[in-house]
Amino acid sequence: MTDDYDVLVVGGGIVGLATAWALARERPGLRVLVVEKEDRIAGHQTGHNSGVIHSGVYYRPGSLKARYAVAGSAAMVRFCAKYGLAHRVTGKLVVATEPTELAGLAALAERGRANGLRVTELTPDRIGAHEPAVSGLAALHVATTGVCDFTEVAACYARLAGEAGVDLRTDCELVGAERRADAVTVRLRGAGGEREARCAVLVNCAGLQSDRVARLAGDETGVRILPFRGEYYELAPGARHLVRGLVYPVPDPAFPFLGVHLTRGVHGEVHVGPNAVPALAREGYSWRTVHPGDLARLAAFPGSWQLARRHWRQELGELHRSASKRAFTRAVRRLLPGVTGADLVRAGAGVRAQAVGRDGALLDDFAFAGFDPADPRSPRRTVHVLNAPSPAATASLPIGREIASRALAALAAGG
Repeated sequence: MTDDYDVLVVGGGIVGLATAWALARERPGLRVLVVEKEDRIAGHQTGHNSGVIHSGVYYRPGSLKARYAVAGSAAMVRFCAKYGLAHRVTGKLVVATEPTELAGLAALAERGRANGLRVTELTPDRIGAHEPAVSGLAALHVATTGVCDFTEVAACYARLAGEAGVDLRTDCELVGAERRADAVTVRLRGAGGEREARCAVLVNCAGLQSDRVARLAGDETGVRILPFRGEYYELAPGARHLVRGLVYPVPDPAFPFLGVHLTRGVHGEVHVGPNAVPALAREGYSWRTVHPGDLARLAAFPGSWQLARRHWRQELGELHRSASKRAFTRAVRRLLPGVTGADLVRAGAGVRAQAVGRDGALLDDFAFAGFDPADPRSPRRTVHVLNAPSPAATASLPIGREIASRALAALAAGG
């Protein structure tokens, strides 16, 4: 027996759940199914981050990241307050510790203001007023940055979507899809074996598996997901007093990651990290997790080699900090001179889904594929989220509305 749905969403992370809830709000009575291959929601990127509600200071003015982060951070704070979820608006320091970073700090201040943020420039004595244990030559204070627990947020999205009639199935993996003129027929595999479902529109919010799901659905997007693992430490309980809120370094504009930073979470813990090292599997949360098939497919993709040529120096540093706690501690001490190796305790890791083109170019902004209302030749039955790295969790409410809008347009166009 085949179940019929208007929209089937692949991926039970925060973006997929926000999309499903947005669909249910926008079109009451719409038949929506969310499938998640793990036995729980938010099992990958959503559940393995430090919980920062990003303000939007880093992102190019006019980009989707900038627009969605600024709108999304305010929306996320309101959402958490409305539904009683733990959150705090702590503000954030971005600290220059070397003279060579001062120009980058000034450019970041200009970018933040262009995005509509209130950014305050701090002299060394004013840094101590916010973070007494932090040292630097200059800093920016961004008041609207905060923290929450995105796993709790995702669970709330799932509950609200369910109350609105969305069907959510965990332990349910998409293993096949056949797109026809009138519908997409999918094969789903779970504990009870395989079953089929039909949907008018397939929405791909599969994160680390998003490029594979796109190809299963018959769409070759020209990009691949490269997994980068971010490894965290935490401050030992006796050292947590060293950090009040959030402290970041000045990012390297040539490298797509923000560097080792300090985050006091909503439950009192202080995350330190992450670094960014290539993962040896799509879902490789440690060096021990190796998937030969994943590695072979990445090696066969030209963009992997092009990317390695461009960023090998930075990656050597990341690998060194992964292998050496002493090297990691030195990176932390640039911001927090009083910390010692004994103050750092190994914590968890996350894996970031980074989309890369065949030329090795990193997709810097949020990226979508599939149905495009402006292109009559675009596929009418699919919507793909190709690239949704940080600040996707922060911006999940406006991103969910955007994806839902595309899905509804595809539904109308498909008939």
